[in-house]
Amino acid sequence: MDKLKKVFASKLLKIKAIKLQPNNPFTWASGWKSPFYCDNRKTLSYPDLRSYVKLELTHAVLEHFPEADAVAGVATGAIAQGQLVADELCLPFVYVRSKPKDHGLENLIEGELKPGSKVVVIEDLISTGGSSLKAVDAIRKNGCEVIGMVASYTYGFPVAKKAFEDANVKLVTLTDYEHVVEEAVETGYISNEDVEVLHEWRKDPANWRK
Repeated sequence: MDKLKKVFASKLLKIKAIKLQPNNPFTWASGWKSPFYCDNRKTLSYPDLRSYVKLELTHAVLEHFPEADAVAGVATGAIAQGQLVADELCLPFVYVRSKPKDHGLENLIEGELKPGSKVVVIEDLISTGGSSLKAVDAIRKNGCEVIGMVASYTYGFPVAKKAFEDANVKLVTLTDYEHVVEEAVETGYISNEDVEVLHEWRKDPANWRK
């Protein structure tokens, strides 16, 4: 798995899916300021890499959650990735909104998810884990069992690790912060000074540069 994490990190860097802006930080949905942003949805624009991600996510599901009989993607970032995995596995697919639609049927889960289904959730990125676990909660309230989650990338924050443990959700990822930063340094994508900024931010991301 470590080899996969290194290889996928390299592929993300190659398409510039990793953005570093210490002097002009990004603002995440959580409100956190960050010098680092991972947009692995860019992989969808590269056919060979899109296929690679699809197959590696699928392999992760087969290895860790072979009993899955349905796939759910978390809106909006993982809708496409989840659908690709479901198609590869020939399983039903749904996606979970961040909040119910404000018109029509007012659905939170789009698609048909039969009660009692064993669902594996596909996510593109894990930061705090909040939005991902809201999707898990919605699926459980729909009378289904969430057997685990597979994500393309995680920042590996302790708050996310605890949230997944508390929610009793096993998380498997294709790559993570450590492997991306390590690969970025090796290839000259970022400098050692940049690494110091990143590590300082990661110690306390909720309060960095407030």
